Amino acid sequence: MKFTIVLLLLATPGLVKATDQDLHQQLEHMDALLFENAFNQCDLDVLERITHTDFEFYHDQGGEQDRAEFFAAIRKNICGNPDAKPIRKLAPGTLTVFPMYDDGELYAALQSGEHDFYIRAADQSMVKTGTARFTSLWALHNTQWLLKRVLSYDHQPSTIVYPSQAVERDMDAGFRPALFDTERRISALLKQHHIPSIGMGVIEGGRLQQLRMFAAEQAPPLDAIYKVASLTKPIAALVTLKLVNEGRWDLDSPLSRYFVDPDVAKSAELRSLTTRHVLSHQSGFPNWRYLSPNNTLRFEFKPGTRYQYSGEGFEYLRKAIEAKLGQPFEDVAQQTLFEPLAMLDTHFYWHDQVDARRFQPGHDADGKKLPVARHTRANAAANLLTTVEDYAKFMIYLSAGAELDPSLFAEMVRPHVDVSQASTFALGWQRFDIASTDSQPSEYVLQHTGGDPGVKTIAVLMPQSQRGLVLLSNSENATKLWGKIISEHYGTLGISLTNANFQ
Repeated sequence: MKFTIVLLLLATPGLVKATDQDLHQQLEHMDALLFENAFNQCDLDVLERITHTDFEFYHDQGGEQDRAEFFAAIRKNICGNPDAKPIRKLAPGTLTVFPMYDDGELYAALQSGEHDFYIRAADQSMVKTGTARFTSLWALHNTQWLLKRVLSYDHQPSTIVYPSQAVERDMDAGFRPALFDTERRISALLKQHHIPSIGMGVIEGGRLQQLRMFAAEQAPPLDAIYKVASLTKPIAALVTLKLVNEGRWDLDSPLSRYFVDPDVAKSAELRSLTTRHVLSHQSGFPNWRYLSPNNTLRFEFKPGTRYQYSGEGFEYLRKAIEAKLGQPFEDVAQQTLFEPLAMLDTHFYWHDQVDARRFQPGHDADGKKLPVARHTRANAAANLLTTVEDYAKFMIYLSAGAELDPSLFAEMVRPHVDVSQASTFALGWQRFDIASTDSQPSEYVLQHTGGDPGVKTIAVLMPQSQRGLVLLSNSENATKLWGKIISEHYGTLGISLTNANFQ
């Protein structure tokens, strides 16, 4: 029995000749037939063709089954209720194959891996329910791979109980192994999602403990420059609060004293718009005026009456500050924040001091590089250029109070308006209050995300415990990783935070 003829081309979906693939690919394909065709699609004809007549199944909770009992259980439990259909998916990166030889001739192969379990409802939505390990013995019989023994064990409920399908859709990496065990696993995950790079900064005890660059291929330098989209807003907020702390600005004075946009000059709401409203996203403005049918700015509700995320509000504030101080916002930020903290690679726009060689351009969902738009003026809501280290310096400074008067710092971090059942908005940050558990005390978490085409970023800060995490990426797909990274790094608190984002 020679390896070059171990698999025949049968009238079974997807079967291939042995000469077309190596052993690992063959067994990966057989696993797909078993679970995608037979298990998930209930094609029992496929199951008949690929299982040995001497088949045995061993389950750590359901006991032992022979071939007939196994088929009966599949019909009843797996394929008996289309309104709540069990689904199994191979966890990427977990499959291993070990060949079995007799006097140098291949006669079988051991296959091990991990599966994620889901329940698919009649409307095709799926909820993750658990995980398990498996070991399968595939035997060669008349040059055909046949499944002879299966061990299914270590069944565990899902470590993350998804409150909505948004978590699975937006923040499920589809990668079962622990991510940070080896660099190889990280590269495999980035390749899986067409992500060129991710920069990560880990803050513990009020210090930057880790600065790491991960890449699908070659990692960028540690001082790589990223565009961070809306992670600009927390920086703009602190610059503003530093001015308040110095007595040069007021949280509750009408912005119309210093600047009036022609689009809203006749609006009655104009007189009540303040900095506090802008920083807590209660300005009444839409996110961006260009999203409106006539491309004009208008109030959609009275400022201070409810939450609505708005980049326009931050830009309105920038223009008011520039008008009162007679300085560009970039210069104000340099004087109050960037220079004192030695944030040497942080700028609101492109100019001669930006090292273009270190810039990481954005990539779309297919991994294709996107054109670079070089903005030449400050935008307080977006387009900030920075490095992981620089942004971590800002977060560390903030978690230590940012040299603000204690009452002003307390005002910055307190909830100002409800965003959802699980979160509020403070001044410049979304706030999550995480309840205590047996393994951790209660803690409030400040979070902000950033998203432009080809750019996905997130910053998480816990001032009480002086911890934080900043993730910068030049990929449209990077949000798939946020839940996994945060959950693995912070355990129960990270899982709670991931879930809270979608409540």
